[in-house]
Amino acid sequence: MADISVDLVAVERRLWSGQASFVSAQTTEGQIGIMAGHEPLLGQLVEGGIVNIVPVEGERIIAAVHGGFFSVTANAVRVLAESAEFAGEVDVEAARRVLADAAATEEEQKVAQAQVRAFEQAAQL
Repeated sequence: MADISVDLVAVERRLWSGQASFVSAQTTEGQIGIMAGHEPLLGQLVEGGIVNIVPVEGERIIAAVHGGFFSVTANAVRVLAESAEFAGEVDVEAARRVLADAAATEEEQKVAQAQVRAFEQAAQL
């Protein structure tokens, strides 16, 4: 099976870089899955989405992302997010408090929703 080079980068830091067999992300056009040899494309990430990476070595990577772009070439995927955090870094109780807070902004709600979804997906592995 062919592998693809993947970079998961947020404005504040590079989260992960390496070789993967599969990457999926939520874009404004819908959920997309990428394997080596995929047609080139540029997609806009949804506000409060999830990115899944199946690395060649190691455990699956799940990250909550907020906005940004998803760039694909035949042998590389670049996820350039406004903000992102690994599922394991999520303070799920704080995210749930934001979801319960009627005063939270729509953006805060979307970020918190993605954090909770990422945490729950990682817990199922």
